[in-house]
Amino acid sequence: MIGKWVRSKNVTGYLFISPWLIGLFVFTLFPLLYSIVLSFTDWNLLEKANFIGLSNYDKMAHDDTFWAAIKVTFIYSAVSVPLGIIFGILLAVLLNQKLPGIRLFRTIFYLPAVVSGVAVAMLWLWVFDPKYGIINTILSWFGITGPEWLSDPNTALTSLIIMSLWGIGDAMIIYLAGLQGVPRELYEAADVDGASVVRKFWNITIPMLTPTIFFNLIMGIIKSFQVFTQALVMTKGGPGDSTMFYVLYLYQNAFNFFKMGYASALGWVLFLIIMVLILVLFKTSGRWVYYGGDTPDEGKKSKKRSKQAVRRSEKGGETT
Repeated sequence: MIGKWVRSKNVTGYLFISPWLIGLFVFTLFPLLYSIVLSFTDWNLLEKANFIGLSNYDKMAHDDTFWAAIKVTFIYSAVSVPLGIIFGILLAVLLNQKLPGIRLFRTIFYLPAVVSGVAVAMLWLWVFDPKYGIINTILSWFGITGPEWLSDPNTALTSLIIMSLWGIGDAMIIYLAGLQGVPRELYEAADVDGASVVRKFWNITIPMLTPTIFFNLIMGIIKSFQVFTQALVMTKGGPGDSTMFYVLYLYQNAFNFFKMGYASALGWVLFLIIMVLILVLFKTSGRWVYYGGDTPDEGKKSKKRSKQAVRRSEKGGETT
């Protein structure tokens, strides 16, 4: 009787989650697995797919645009991710103060993070306009001629990196939660010792925030390697492939050139690149991420020292 009741409950539960399960298998798992098969084929969406083995992967080694996309994406990630972390922490520290109306300012700084990517791209197209943009207009007040921004290969990628700071509100919220989780006793003890504000920031705030920094670092790297909307709307990858991001090049091969097999291979190479970077971060996190005031390495060392102390005390007891 009980078994029948449990089975009926299970069936009811699966029925309730069946729309999600169908969506997962039909729109996620099946395309994911099928893309592996497509990466070994030459398929233009209109004709039958032809198996070509590893030719798509071999083609990447001789594809100049592929290497340009790799370079652009790595540069963007290497610059925008650290900048996002630095400005996100500083902004969170400022918004962690107990001041009147601080919640309003938190909302204001977070709002850009929820605005549509296309809307943000259109906004920044106006901001970076060489003639009528707000940046060059302000520079002209001081007699400075602003750059061409998105029209110049030397400044196009820099423009998109600057634009990336517009969305640091999501990271700021996470840092703010991390700051509010730092024990006040640590700051009070530092005040008793006469520590300065800078000293407390480097020796208390940053170490206690390292788990949050680690999380945002991983999420930032993943997001930076998936940049697409800004480049598609604002630059189309130009000028001269200076903003040809990896995902934009993948999109062009799939839906502009109808090289679906090559695009699938590009997608799996991107997956491997991100996976390797994340694994390296997890492998090295024990050297700089602090949990409860100690790094994992320090925790192991302290356990080792405690075991040695126990052995010495046991030997001392035997000799007496």
